Amino acid sequence: MLQTFFTEEHDLFRKSVREFAERELAPHADEWEEAKDFPNEVFKKMGRLGFFGAGYPEEKGGCGGDYWHVTALCEELPRSRMAGLNMAMMVQAQMATPIIGEIGTPEQIDEFLKPALAGDKIAALGVSEPDAGSDVAAIRTTAKRDGDDYIINGQKTFITSGARADFITLAVRTGGPGFAGISLILFPTNTKGFKVGRKLKKIGNHTSDTAELFFEDCRVPARYLLGEENLGFYYIMQNFQGERLVAAIAGMAAAQLLWDDAFQYANERSAFGKPLAKLQVWRHQLVQLLTEMEAGKWLTYRCVDLFNRKVPCVKEVSMAKLYVAELANKVADRCLQLHGGWGYIEDFHVARAWRDIRLLSIGGGTSEIMREIIAKTVGL
Repeated sequence: MLQTFFTEEHDLFRKSVREFAERELAPHADEWEEAKDFPNEVFKKMGRLGFFGAGYPEEKGGCGGDYWHVTALCEELPRSRMAGLNMAMMVQAQMATPIIGEIGTPEQIDEFLKPALAGDKIAALGVSEPDAGSDVAAIRTTAKRDGDDYIINGQKTFITSGARADFITLAVRTGGPGFAGISLILFPTNTKGFKVGRKLKKIGNHTSDTAELFFEDCRVPARYLLGEENLGFYYIMQNFQGERLVAAIAGMAAAQLLWDDAFQYANERSAFGKPLAKLQVWRHQLVQLLTEMEAGKWLTYRCVDLFNRKVPCVKEVSMAKLYVAELANKVADRCLQLHGGWGYIEDFHVARAWRDIRLLSIGGGTSEIMREIIAKTVGL
């Protein structure tokens, strides 16, 4: 049935991502998790292999293909066994950059998008602030026009790749209060007055750096304005659909890996004289999770199909993000419980994944925000 969506070309791309994740990334998982960092060379390698360019047209620095190529990338990269690294790669490929390809000028595409897709420049998305997470309309970072420049002042937080980024797709306030006064600016991090604050200590996703950023009288050329002034809120909401869909796809893949590990463990580990898989309580829990995961996968694929055909799908994407985030947390919790005491030991991937996957119902729009979006789309 998957042949409806995935062609031989998609399968070959999937195979190359899987091999890269398993051979080049997964062997370093323990080391890089312990270091809470990974080499920037990973960006260059993935760029050279064309992974970041999946779904982007060749004239904009991409490798062509469609959103099913992006889906294959999101489904296979979790085999690295490092959710933090995966998130940094997805920010690079599908969160900080798509809006540049959609509304950027040819000069902006040449200066920012093409180097990012090649892995030569590291990108970050700068929206969240200490007092404005899901409430994007409340951001306070300002950009005031001064001749041919904008002068930027403010603060961002929870910024993935913020400590290492070469540029930031930055949400700023150029107008009055509320959603109507927001713009997007492409911000080079070598700009005078920019400073990286703390690298935030997180309970999971350790391999990605998550930073707070400070902007003090940072002067950038007005030509770095992305799209039209004061339409940034709409661009961000547009960009969020891809970000949330990526989260749903990757979340389902991460849950499937956890289930696969649990299935293997249940057949190998014995209790009371028989494998765990022969105990009804665990047999039933595993098949219940498998059933719910199948439903989540097809809800997500429905969104990919709509998104790929450029059919409006705010409701469906919000549903997928909500359902998968809640389900993935459930899968992680149940799979850790099945491992018993060993599930609480760092030697088992499930321990790390249990922490990492908690972010799914927070990042990119909380589950509460997803429910509110869905309610509005159905007239509640």
